[in-house]
Amino acid sequence: KNAHLKQLDGASEMLSLFKADVLDAGELSAAIAGCEGVFHVASPVPGDKIVDPELEVMAPAVKGTLNVLEVCSSSKKVQKVVVVSSTAAVHYNPNWPPGKPKDESCWSDRKICMEKKEWYSASKVIAEKMALEYAEKKGLNVVTVCPCLVFGPQLQPTVNTSNELLIYITKGGPNVMRNMLLHIVDVRDVAEALILVYEKPESSGRYLCAPYHISPKATVEFLKNIYPNYNYVKCSAEVNGKTEIFTPISSEKLKSLGWKPRKLEETLTDSIEYYEKTGILQDAGGRPCVLPYLFHFLVEN
Repeated sequence: KNAHLKQLDGASEMLSLFKADVLDAGELSAAIAGCEGVFHVASPVPGDKIVDPELEVMAPAVKGTLNVLEVCSSSKKVQKVVVVSSTAAVHYNPNWPPGKPKDESCWSDRKICMEKKEWYSASKVIAEKMALEYAEKKGLNVVTVCPCLVFGPQLQPTVNTSNELLIYITKGGPNVMRNMLLHIVDVRDVAEALILVYEKPESSGRYLCAPYHISPKATVEFLKNIYPNYNYVKCSAEVNGKTEIFTPISSEKLKSLGWKPRKLEETLTDSIEYYEKTGILQDAGGRPCVLPYLFHFLVEN
């Protein structure tokens, strides 16, 4: 499954791969040895059938992040750690003022996430808060970045979870989608954001990485004009002329560092072009969307 990484330009000279279970501090130490910067991007994204949420989701996300931080703290070389969180750690806040764009001070309510069995969201909010608290207590330089739905051309041959949603929208499926806001960022812009917060000495704390929002209905209308031959998902009507659920998210703090995300239209068209080039759309007809922490909000049964 790592073949695509070995094919990157310069990989034979500059890329080293390590086996590193985040629950094994010894393996992490071997991977991190000699590093000045560490990007912690690994986190389980569960499917719709979770047998043991603690074992499958919570422990790898929370304990795994703590292990990475502790290994970095024990290293004499690590100068900065960038932890990738998610806007799942932002969305579920019933006390946020209506209509006010959510910023870095907005956190998902852990208790609500647990009660609703939103294990991915719960793991993200707990792990991210723990990372920032650890940094303050131990003096480790930690910055967190919270991307939303990540679309765009992939490096890996298998479809990731975010792209499952766009494929579902394009190919259509058995469920009608609610006309709620989708927050979208390009994978290439996420990579640039991670590099930016790492390289900028003034970066600190938390950064939301969600430059655009659009409804499924508007997404379908845009794509239909360019790619008219797909079935596309059926979307519910707007409620009083408005989309449902989720307040817009502000990425102004990240932009203040110099982050310039590409246009949403480019992300959407480049995604479809990639799907067509690789045959993903031909292979994906009618399969269910597996985006766990959004799917039951997105569909009407």
